[in-house]
Amino acid sequence: MKPGSASGAAKPAAGAADGVKPAPGAALAAGKPGSGSAPAAPKPAAGGPGDSERTAAFRVPKDSTFVPLRGDGPGQQPKPPAAPSAPKPPTPAEPTADRSERTMQQPLPPKPPLDLLADLTNNPPPPPSPLRTAIRRFKIYAPIVVLLAIILAVVQLVRPLPQPKLVMTAKSSYTFGGSKPELPWPSEGQAYMAAAGLGTLGQSGEQKPVPIASVTKSMTAYIILRDHPFKKGEKGAMIDVDKTAETEGKKNNATDNESTLDTVTEGDKITEYDAIAALMIPSANNIARLLARWDSGSQEAFVKKMNDTAKELGMTNTTYTDPSGLDATTVSTAEDQVKLGLKLVEMDVLLDITKKPNWVDPYGKTWRNWNGLVPVNDSLGIKTGTTTKAGGNLLFAAQKKIGGTNQLIVGAVLGQHKPPIIDSVIAASKQLMLATQKALEGAVVVKKGEVVGYVDDGLGGQAPVVATADVQAIGWASLTVNVKLSDGAGAIPQTAKAGTEMGVLTVGEGASQVKVPVALKDDLVAPGIGSKLTRVG
Repeated sequence: MKPGSASGAAKPAAGAADGVKPAPGAALAAGKPGSGSAPAAPKPAAGGPGDSERTAAFRVPKDSTFVPLRGDGPGQQPKPPAAPSAPKPPTPAEPTADRSERTMQQPLPPKPPLDLLADLTNNPPPPPSPLRTAIRRFKIYAPIVVLLAIILAVVQLVRPLPQPKLVMTAKSSYTFGGSKPELPWPSEGQAYMAAAGLGTLGQSGEQKPVPIASVTKSMTAYIILRDHPFKKGEKGAMIDVDKTAETEGKKNNATDNESTLDTVTEGDKITEYDAIAALMIPSANNIARLLARWDSGSQEAFVKKMNDTAKELGMTNTTYTDPSGLDATTVSTAEDQVKLGLKLVEMDVLLDITKKPNWVDPYGKTWRNWNGLVPVNDSLGIKTGTTTKAGGNLLFAAQKKIGGTNQLIVGAVLGQHKPPIIDSVIAASKQLMLATQKALEGAVVVKKGEVVGYVDDGLGGQAPVVATADVQAIGWASLTVNVKLSDGAGAIPQTAKAGTEMGVLTVGEGASQVKVPVALKDDLVAPGIGSKLTRVG
């Protein structure tokens, strides 16, 4: 046997006996020719150091690379595997200064909606252009505009409609042709002539305060009827006759020469109607004073009321000192008395008395009306007044029927001293009255069916209105009268059929007014949707 053959044969046997496959390196080392290495050392006992080393050498982590162990030389034990490396320490956190720097940076401004949507969909926004900008703005603002338009339309449709009103298209005045009439004025004293609601026809003489005698009783009657009114056909309040009234009733003698009602006795009662009749027809002074005491408690208090009323009526040149006019200190002008007369003709109860030619008192005695103008020529009477100092004076009224209107006229003549003074003043007054009645005339201002205006619905719609009859103005040559169109008693409706009365056309003023209804020429329809949507204000 060759040297070393025994050792070569023994090694496999030992490996086989141990049941452990020799390492490839060891086998190659043992089989090298000329190797001088000694036979392998005997197998260590179980549990010895060798077993421990072998076990440790094969406990390698699964993810580690396997490297064969090599000895340092023949006969030396292989090196134990290197101890596993320590885990890599974690990467230290970023410095605090860097984080603070990023935190203190200002946030970026918000992106436009389309850019933000492009970021979310990972699609870059298209490059800007005028067309894309216009389209984008249209998409944003168009819904807002549509919404506002819808809201505005709803508001316009539900808003209350304006109240319709009448608008006049006819001329607002009418002037009578010709020159102003010349009246037959008295040659002395003063006079004044007017027509109720129309104005003054003229005057004569200096309008200065003069005594007016019993014309004063016109103011006494006016205050009593104003403060104690009663209707036509009634008798009014009952008035107690006192001792003074009975005593003064006896002054209708040649010595005192007063006009009185001498039939009354103390303790009697007289109606207000009969007291006014005694005042205005036989011109009873004692009844004038009785009414003053009955109304105000004393004559002085009543006289104050007379002067206060004169101021209210604009009678600036009038002064009253007694309720009967017997005192010459009671003075006035023809113009001031006409102002009072224009108020008196509005009292039907008074005119019903003054137009009588005579009156029968409660005791059955008949008394003559000193106003000789009644009951002819449509005279309405009112009040005479005569004294030696005052002369003849008369405040008178009359009427003239023109068409369907009774036109009232009022005149006053003062200071007529030609005897007999009562006849002189009545004659002068009659001439003025008849001339004025003749001067009055009527003229058709608007014909039936003529358009005089329209109903304005407030939204541009118009419905014409026409006169339902001829409209006649009353006046005299050169006079200008007013024409007015006014609503009816109620509010104008939003809709109405043709022929429905909408208002009244009025010509003139006061007692001279002529009124004619106006009616729709065509149907009055409600405003349409277009008018409602486009209205402003």
